[in-house]
Amino acid sequence: MNEIIYRLRQIYNETRRRFENNKIFRYNTGEIVHKKQLEFHKSPARNRWVFGGNRSGKTECGAVEAIFLARGIHPYRKNKPSVSGWVVSLSTQVQRDVAQKKILEYLNPDWIEDIAMLSGKKDNPEGGVIDYITIKNIFGSVSRIGFKSCDQGREKFQGMSLDFVWFDEEPPQDVYVECRMRVMDKCGDIFATMTPLKGLTFVYNEIYMNTHDPEIWCMFMEWNDNPYLDKNEIMLMENALGADELDTRRSGKFSTALGLVYNDFSPLVHVVEPFAVPHEWYDNISIDPGLKNPLSCHFYAVDFDDNIYVIYEHYEAGRDVAFHAEKIKQIADKLNWPRLSNGSLSALIDSAANQRTLASTKSVVELFLEYGITVNPNVNKDLFSGINRVKSYLKTENGPRLFIFNNCVNLIREFKGYFWGLGDSPVKKDDHALDELRYYIMSRPENRKQNMKTMVQKHKEQLYRKIKRQKL
Repeated sequence: MNEIIYRLRQIYNETRRRFENNKIFRYNTGEIVHKKQLEFHKSPARNRWVFGGNRSGKTECGAVEAIFLARGIHPYRKNKPSVSGWVVSLSTQVQRDVAQKKILEYLNPDWIEDIAMLSGKKDNPEGGVIDYITIKNIFGSVSRIGFKSCDQGREKFQGMSLDFVWFDEEPPQDVYVECRMRVMDKCGDIFATMTPLKGLTFVYNEIYMNTHDPEIWCMFMEWNDNPYLDKNEIMLMENALGADELDTRRSGKFSTALGLVYNDFSPLVHVVEPFAVPHEWYDNISIDPGLKNPLSCHFYAVDFDDNIYVIYEHYEAGRDVAFHAEKIKQIADKLNWPRLSNGSLSALIDSAANQRTLASTKSVVELFLEYGITVNPNVNKDLFSGINRVKSYLKTENGPRLFIFNNCVNLIREFKGYFWGLGDSPVKKDDHALDELRYYIMSRPENRKQNMKTMVQKHKEQLYRKIKRQKL
């Protein structure tokens, strides 16, 4: 009997030791999970970027992803033996204090084959700077995680063929390009976890504003996404930081000195997968004309709860009205869009389309009419009222009321890059889709649902008018 108890105690102690040493197996399990971290790991994209606030949990998911791949235990990807990857930090000091520390925190000591140090002792790797770690892969081979710092310069990133590169914080562009070359022949992965403190760099232009590379995937991660952060600490930090810095450090949002116009816009919230829209929801078409500049046209639908859906886009520069009219009619035919009694389409358009130019004896309005689209130029172009109305659809007490199908890539891109300029006006650049969105939203009844009066309210108003007449 004593022997059985002794063996059970041994098994219990060994199980407990393994559980304590395998922090990675406790990662995002149990009652509390970090949903955004899981979303990152589940993404099948080969070029993933997490734009996160400080303490949002972004570095943790980067370190765990690297170990998943090297160990061959990734729960959402096809695992490979003998994996090679780099962890890239801004400097060796940042490497030691942040990325390296997280890797060692989640790496079971029993899995380590060897550690090579740049400085310090390998029996105390936390106190030094690691060159690389060789890790036992579950397929019986050995994987290798190397550590690099951006201050070494681009030349130090040449030569290797890699399965993955993890950027902990934003790298210089030349280092990023070089690392993309390193993963090319193995069809490897790039992933990055960063707070965009440098403003509108190449990461903003090429990664976040991307409209052409389907392998690029981006996600924002903020303090409130991290279930392990103390709510009182969040409140103290929010009170201590200025509005512009708060947006970046809390939410990982890109910013300039003057900030985004539509800072409530989030691709994760407002961009949705296309679905079959009921014809009863079809509402209107809106156009911002352009010849040398792009012509932007979107098709809008509204559900019975007054939620707006932007369901299709035509956006092209350097074409005449005949070309654009034909493209718009093709989209309408595809959607089975309703037409007027004379067979033409109806749409809103910028009032400037009424003007005739020296190059043409007819206005854009007249030309569209000739090509089968009856456009209404009587739109409200008040900039500030329009911006506020769009903002009201992006964020309400009951959630957003504006949703954009992900095939409307140019409208999404313009939302991401619409910044305030000097004075009280936005920068007049890349705003063609946003302009016609404003025309459309300003054409709709304001607060339609809120203005619906109850029978009691109507009766009170009738009594008030009756009393007022009697006094007169």
